[in-house]
Amino acid sequence: MTWIELDGSEGEGGGQILRSSLSLSLITGRPFRLRRIRAGRARPGLMRQHLACVEAAVAIGSAEVTGATLHSSELTFRPQGVSPGRYSFRVDSAGSALLVFQTLLLPLLRTGAATELLLEGGTHNPFAPPFPYIAETFLPLLRRLGLRVEAILEQPGFYPAGGGRCGFWLEPNLPAERAPLHLANDTAPPKVTAQVLLAGIPRSVAERELRVIRSRLDLSEDQVSIEVLPECHGPGNTVHLRVERGGLTEVFSGFGAPRRPAEEVAQEALDAVERFLAVPVLVGEHTADQLLLPLALGPGGSFETTEPSEHTRTQCRVIEQFLGRRIHLEPVVPGQWRIRVPGEGDAS
Repeated sequence: MTWIELDGSEGEGGGQILRSSLSLSLITGRPFRLRRIRAGRARPGLMRQHLACVEAAVAIGSAEVTGATLHSSELTFRPQGVSPGRYSFRVDSAGSALLVFQTLLLPLLRTGAATELLLEGGTHNPFAPPFPYIAETFLPLLRRLGLRVEAILEQPGFYPAGGGRCGFWLEPNLPAERAPLHLANDTAPPKVTAQVLLAGIPRSVAERELRVIRSRLDLSEDQVSIEVLPECHGPGNTVHLRVERGGLTEVFSGFGAPRRPAEEVAQEALDAVERFLAVPVLVGEHTADQLLLPLALGPGGSFETTEPSEHTRTQCRVIEQFLGRRIHLEPVVPGQWRIRVPGEGDAS
């Protein structure tokens, strides 16, 4: 089978090219060679959390791999076939366990048998989707596509220590006929709520964060909450703003870090929410990126979103290289774009 040649310095130049290539290779059976891995980053090459994704992909796909070493700038990957089962993978420190989940998810769902995943590592990480986003935004969208995935957070793993644990149950049960997913915009007023998680951090930090959020979003007391977790799970602090609109929930987050002011953590989440609320779309910037693979590997569909990020554009190019179908990005009005994704069996 013809090898796919990929340049890891293109587009966003980070780890997404690697993760998407691993997923698509496992699904299509097409081997790939990735050069100049993460060349756009300050510390290029494979880091530990990227190696965790490679090692997990090798395990479920009985793959042959070269270059799977720390700081490697080139990797070859040839899968032999994906096997369902019960798997456990660990990512050191605060490296994201959820990026491993996303790498393995779609290949395992296409095996036709159930799989149980136990993952350890970071679950609330500023460089990856946090667990609340996966559980409340991403998985409900997959269920609309007929994909059955359940998730449980057994223990949070905050940045920078990590040490979290989460489990996933994947049960393929796809209908013979699946309609494309088209998400129409909704101009109804959204419902916004705010939650602060704390572990081993003074409650006053959460109160300062909520003070900033309430001043900007005009939220009432019953629209905000503080959840204090056992001190052994910390230190950790995250802010999660939930926007419910059109039957969907988008989760936007801010992440605490040593010596980072509480007001800055709140501001991070607020900035993302305000960009999203500026247009009447249902799909946020990060969700646009996450939806591309499930749609392209399923029934296809369309949605409107904010201006596509470089991550999204890079994801489009990787999908096109493996599947040979073009994803269409079209501006609608300033700041608002329509994305059309051809599904399996569609022409580009």
